[in-house]
Amino acid sequence: MDYHTGVIPYGRQALDEDDIAAVVEVLRSDYLTTGPTVPAFEAGLAAATGARHAVALNSGTSALHAMYVAAGLVAGDEIVTSPLTFAATANAALYVGASVRFVDVEPDTGNLDPHGVAEALGERTKLIVPVDFAGHPADYDALRAVAERHAVRLVADGAHSLGARYRGRRVGTLADATEVSFHPVKPITTAEGGAVLTADRGIAREAALFRSHGITKEPADLLHPDEGGWWNEQHVLGFNYRLTDVQAALGLSQLAKLDRFIARRQAIAAAYDEALADLDAIELPGRRPDVEPGWHLYVIRTREPAERRPLFDRLRGAGLGVQVHYLPVYWHPYYEQLGYRRGMCPNAERYYQCAISLPIYPRMTDAEVARSIDVVRDAVTRGT
Repeated sequence: MDYHTGVIPYGRQALDEDDIAAVVEVLRSDYLTTGPTVPAFEAGLAAATGARHAVALNSGTSALHAMYVAAGLVAGDEIVTSPLTFAATANAALYVGASVRFVDVEPDTGNLDPHGVAEALGERTKLIVPVDFAGHPADYDALRAVAERHAVRLVADGAHSLGARYRGRRVGTLADATEVSFHPVKPITTAEGGAVLTADRGIAREAALFRSHGITKEPADLLHPDEGGWWNEQHVLGFNYRLTDVQAALGLSQLAKLDRFIARRQAIAAAYDEALADLDAIELPGRRPDVEPGWHLYVIRTREPAERRPLFDRLRGAGLGVQVHYLPVYWHPYYEQLGYRRGMCPNAERYYQCAISLPIYPRMTDAEVARSIDVVRDAVTRGT
C-alpha cells in the first residue's frame, strides 16, 4: 500500500535492509562506477538466467539500443515487433535510422503473432523483436522457425519477463539476444538499469563496446597495442550507457531474491485467478500451458471498450492504483507524424481499449490482495 495515500499501487519496488547495506558498502568503497561490482552483477545475471553473457547498462532502453546495434541493425533496415509495448521497443530502432513494422498480437496473451510475423517480413527486415507482454514469454519456437526460415535474427524485449520460463527454458536463453529491465516495478531493480543477455560472444562484445563510447582498452582489440599502459582506442561511435557500481550492488542483492519475488507474483496471480473467475463481465489474463509467466502485470479486460473507463474510474476511486498497459505505440502523435495510422493491428488495439492492470508486486500483503479482490468484485458487479 502507498501509506501516504492509502492507495494500493499497480507495482512497486521490494527493497530490504540487505539491499541498503549492499549499496552502502559500495558507497564506502573506492569505486562508485566502472569498478568490480558491475562484472559481479553480470556474472550473477548469467548464472541466474543460463545466458552465457550478460552486459549491464544504465536503462532498459539503453539495453535495447545496444542490443539492436550489436545484432547488426543499421540505417535503412527494419524491425518487426509488437505495438502492445512501451514506446522504447520501437524508439530504439529509430535511434539507428531503421524503421519499424508493427505486427498484430495474439488476443489471449497480447504477444506477437508468429503467423503475422511470417507474412510481414520483407527484404529490409533485419530483426524480429517479440515482447514478453506482462511477463508471459512469447511463442519462441514458432518465432525461431520463422527467423531461421528467412535468415533474420530473433532478439527479444524481455523487459517484463526476467525469471519467467518457456517450455522449461529461462528467459535470456530463448532468443539470439534478450533485453531485460531493472526499473523499480520490474522483477528486480537497480533503480534504473537494463542488460543484454546472449549466448553470442560477438553480440556481447559489441554491446559492451557500445555502452562505453565505443572505446576499448582490451589488448587483443587494440590496433596499436605497444603505446603504453594508458592507451585506449575508440573503434565505433558509442554512448555513455554504463551502469554504476552503486546500482549494480543493488541489482546483485536483488538478484538473490529473484526466485522468491517471482513465486510471490505467481501466488498473487493465482489468487486473482481463483477469486475473479466467475465474473463474466471481465476477462482474465491468458496463459499458455507451456509457460511459467513472471507476472510483471496482471491485466484484466472488459468485454467491450466502452466498459473500460467506467470500471477504471471505479477502481481508482476505491483506492486501487490500477493502470493501463499499453497505448499501441503507433497511436502516439510522434508515430502518427511518421505515417502510422490506427486500425493497423486490431487485436492490439482492442486489447488496449479493454485492459486494466491490477496491483501485483512482491511486497503486496495477503490483506492487500484480499482488499484488491474485494474492490474488483464490487466495482465489476456495480457496473453490470
